[in-house]
Amino acid sequence: MGKKRKQQQHENNSMAASLPKHETVTLADQLGGDVLAKLKAAKQDLTVKEQAAEEERQAKLAFERKQREKNKSFEELLNEYGNKGTKY
Repeated sequence: MGKKRKQQQHENNSMAASLPKHETVTLADQLGGDVLAKLKAAKQDLTVKEQAAEEERQAKLAFERKQREKNKSFEELLNEYGNKGTKY
């Protein structure tokens, strides 16, 4: 019984190999050129917005870091730098 199944599978595989292969249809092919162009433009806009938001976040962090450094108390400065500073 096992031999018959192997033979049937082999015959099915050979039949599938003899059939002509169909071209695969992609989503880009199914969508119209206009819709695809709109999607690409939307993607580009989104990446530009994300980059701008990241730059703004980095600038905000730098500003906050400067403000914290500026507003440190003498004790915090002494703990941070200790005897590293110059005498004068």
